[in-house]
Amino acid sequence: MPRASQPAERTRLPRLRQVRAAVVALAAAVLLLGTPPAARAEDPQPPVPPVLADGFGLTQVAPATGTATNFVITVATPEVAGEHRIRILLPADYASSPAKRYPVFYFLHGASDDPGNPGLAYPALVRSQSMITVIPDGGRRGWYTNWLDQKTAAGAQNWENFHIRQVIPFIDTNLRTVAARQGRAVGGLSMGGFGALHYAQRNPGLFSQVASLSGANELSRDHAITRAAVVATLTNVGTAFCDSTDPACKAGFGPTVSSDAIFGTPYPFFDADWRWNAADPVANMHKLAGTGVALYTGNAAGNAADMEFWVESATRHAKERLDALGRPYHYVNYGDGAGWGENCKGRHEHGCWAQDLVDYVPRLEAAFAAAS
Repeated sequence: MPRASQPAERTRLPRLRQVRAAVVALAAAVLLLGTPPAARAEDPQPPVPPVLADGFGLTQVAPATGTATNFVITVATPEVAGEHRIRILLPADYASSPAKRYPVFYFLHGASDDPGNPGLAYPALVRSQSMITVIPDGGRRGWYTNWLDQKTAAGAQNWENFHIRQVIPFIDTNLRTVAARQGRAVGGLSMGGFGALHYAQRNPGLFSQVASLSGANELSRDHAITRAAVVATLTNVGTAFCDSTDPACKAGFGPTVSSDAIFGTPYPFFDADWRWNAADPVANMHKLAGTGVALYTGNAAGNAADMEFWVESATRHAKERLDALGRPYHYVNYGDGAGWGENCKGRHEHGCWAQDLVDYVPRLEAAFAAAS
């Protein structure tokens, strides 16, 4: 008898476990059905970029891409031919703090780059939680100005109109910004460094702070190398201002146009190059009265084949002009890059600009806070 009852017991136990498991599953299902919808566990929806309304001559021509705090919109405007991307970085608490307003840093990229490049969202900019950063398209060689010749193969090229008259009011209307001079700054690298100084000098009531990182800060006839680099981007004879890691940069800067397209003739005969001299940031430093100025440069370790070698002298001339005016500024010459970030060798390169921003962003945030 004992031997006969053992197999039956072995059969009963697994079945009992199965019944218990079924009861538990059924109870769980009943409990789930009785749970209010708001309390049910559901897959979280990924945050999406905020919806921005067209206006000020800008029409969005594609859906926004990215996250709720780091996204790109694509716009068209009659001011500049083609489609243009604008990258926007929002603080993490932007959506959760609907009563809060934020100052804005307009960051201008270098020649050949595009805000669609995620590398332009430098870590120091992404980490900032007290300001909005806007990176508008400046074209491969737009040079942040309205071109003298609007009938080239490149089409309409009114970059200053696009940025100053359209992008800034578009941002102020769609986002919770501090829409006043004390809540607005402009900075840029290389070509964008020129653009930042140029915009701040031409619009003295618009920006409270300006920064130039390895900027093309001098266009006068006394600094022919920088002028020649600008011409090279127009005529596609070199990549001296190739500020992108994008291999396409090496293929050129767009349709070849005349060396006279932006500022007229660059050749200093009978003062025919007067427009270049008039746009020279060094010559216009006096227009930055009351504006915080920051200048960064390396020296390419003395290598004249690297653009940073020439950037150093242009930046030094801007500093010397501010000294002559008795104006305050923040100036950093990190030389060959030793001690200036792990990826900076003092050249015209992203590793140095990333470290420039590590130094600059907290200073800018402090300036914004002091002005609020």
